[in-house]
Amino acid sequence: MSNYPTIPLQQYREYPLVEMRQRLNDFYEDINRRRTVRDFSDRPVPRDLIETALKAANTAPSGANLQPWHFAVVSGPKTKRKIREAAEVEEREFYEHRASDEWLSALAPLGTDEHKPFLETAPYLIAVFLQKFGELEDGRKVKHYYPAESTGLATGILITALHQAGLATLTHTPSPMKFLNEILGRPKSERPFLLLVTGYPDESARVPDIQRKPLEEFASFIED
Repeated sequence: MSNYPTIPLQQYREYPLVEMRQRLNDFYEDINRRRTVRDFSDRPVPRDLIETALKAANTAPSGANLQPWHFAVVSGPKTKRKIREAAEVEEREFYEHRASDEWLSALAPLGTDEHKPFLETAPYLIAVFLQKFGELEDGRKVKHYYPAESTGLATGILITALHQAGLATLTHTPSPMKFLNEILGRPKSERPFLLLVTGYPDESARVPDIQRKPLEEFASFIED
């Protein structure tokens, strides 16, 4: 038996099988509408929507429940401008020098390039940082376990929560992203994980005509 305190599992809800299927099908139909957007409106988004989505993200499972993430939410135009300028420097280097022909060929159907106007147009940028260790009140360091996997899970829930609210998102990963630490005043112990752009899509927004893999191509079932 564990020496640590526990509480009864009171939050769990079981549903009749018919309702389980309906709830899951409804969720799939809704999340299947989600598309990455690169054309954002500058229409304001109430901050409380972002706060609730972040609280949902913070429910993600994490190694030893240490919640090794930090979300830096940017809405100020001056800071967004700094982030865009720094990101486009790295993006130009990527497209002109670092990316292989094979990589550029894979990106071609998406229509991406070094220009990132959405970093200023969208009302919110959420810089996601993973924390390799935490710090106790007495200054001692605490190692975080599986920080990348945990932060990825939290980010997935955040994207899903924002979609549930009716907002569009874009996962942006310029490499390297250390400029985010400097611009946002985050410690060197935190590693930028990705930059999540969110807001309403522009009325003229268009997305690439791409398809998702069918179930049999990405899942296998072992029954013996």
